[in-house]
Amino acid sequence: MSYLWIGLGSALGGMARHGCSDLAARYIGVGFPWGTLIVNVAGSLIIGVLAALSVDDGRILLSQDARAFLMVGICGGFTTFSAFSVQTLDLARDGHWFAAAANVVASVAICLVAVWLGHVCATALIR
Repeated sequence: MSYLWIGLGSALGGMARHGCSDLAARYIGVGFPWGTLIVNVAGSLIIGVLAALSVDDGRILLSQDARAFLMVGICGGFTTFSAFSVQTLDLARDGHWFAAAANVVASVAICLVAVWLGHVCATALIR
């Protein structure tokens, strides 16, 4: 049954990613993969919150199916490391080395800060 929940969550996360990427392209532009960066940061923040809230000492205890639906399904479908990888490669192949490097550094650093911040915020809420 958990595979069904993961599949459903992945579909919802993928649709949300597509919508966010479209909005970013429309309002920010397509010269840099802003949509991918935004969804990866948001997904990292969300999974940090869920990880902190769904542990045994957290305020919200989720079933394994709920945790799989939210964290593996929705967050996994929402974030886009494969899209990030190909977009970074495209930037580099087009000679935009600075943008490619900036995308790598920003994605890794900001997503790590976002997952930490999500965990800190959720931990503060459950205390």
